[in-house]
Amino acid sequence: MKPLYPEISPYNTFFLESNSQHAVYIEESGIVEGIPVIFLHGGPCSGTKPDHRRFFNPEKYRIILMDQRGCGLSTPYGELENNTTQDLIDDMELIREQLGIEQWLLFGGSWGGTLALLYAQQHTEKVSALIIRGIFLARQKDLDWFIKDGAGRIYPECWQNLVASIEEDNSDNLVADLWKALWSENELTQRRAAKAWAAWGSQVSLGTDYQKIAEVEHASEKMLKQVRMEIHYAKNNYFIDENQILDQCDKLADIPTIIIHGRNDLVCPMDSAMALHQALPEAQYIVLANSGHIAQGEEMVDALIAATNNMAKILS
Repeated sequence: MKPLYPEISPYNTFFLESNSQHAVYIEESGIVEGIPVIFLHGGPCSGTKPDHRRFFNPEKYRIILMDQRGCGLSTPYGELENNTTQDLIDDMELIREQLGIEQWLLFGGSWGGTLALLYAQQHTEKVSALIIRGIFLARQKDLDWFIKDGAGRIYPECWQNLVASIEEDNSDNLVADLWKALWSENELTQRRAAKAWAAWGSQVSLGTDYQKIAEVEHASEKMLKQVRMEIHYAKNNYFIDENQILDQCDKLADIPTIIIHGRNDLVCPMDSAMALHQALPEAQYIVLANSGHIAQGEEMVDALIAATNNMAKILS
């Protein structure tokens, strides 16, 4: 099994100034003359972490990490104004231009993979290759599985806690109910909904590794902002058309692509990965029998390291 590469520090960090109030944190590590790769984190509400540099051979890759708008070290934290999928795609293109990169490899999991596919469909000629993990196609059926009629059957206790956290339950539109709760005038209502949503997401993504969020009186302000961002994107259907990714996969036919998905992924069920592979039949399609949603565990890490090593050979 291939482990993560050793820890490294960035050789360059800066904030990309957008045409709005957002400043987007960027860092570079690895080798300046290496194969450019951008790591796209999930969420949309998360952020990059030092270990995200370690999926790539630092002697072969120029590793670029980006905290998406309102996430991680980007400022202002949790800001939702001027924060849409197209804004994130535009930020990526500004980063590429500012760093003088002609083409780059896009590496993303879950929402990060969604963003990679959408960017590649708009800027096909700027993408050298794709490594996509934990496939999320941002369709209504994908959202319904997670928050309407799907994962709740696997973890009914945690699901009932989420539903119970919302004072006005409209079972046909839990996203709208969460939105109302998160922007309620009652701070207790806001924090209760945020904590229940965070617990739900952790349970479904971590499975048996889930540990209940510590019982505290209130959720943190950071947690509230993270959850608000995730619901902001979900409420707006991720700012894309229904089935947009699959409908435009013909644009990606000539881009070397590796699709990796865990059989036990309960955030993004297996059929999403299969649908993407059917739309991209030339892509390498890797199903991991014992892995779930997150990029952890020997099997998943081994597959991702193998993918970046293989892409380094192809792109060299």
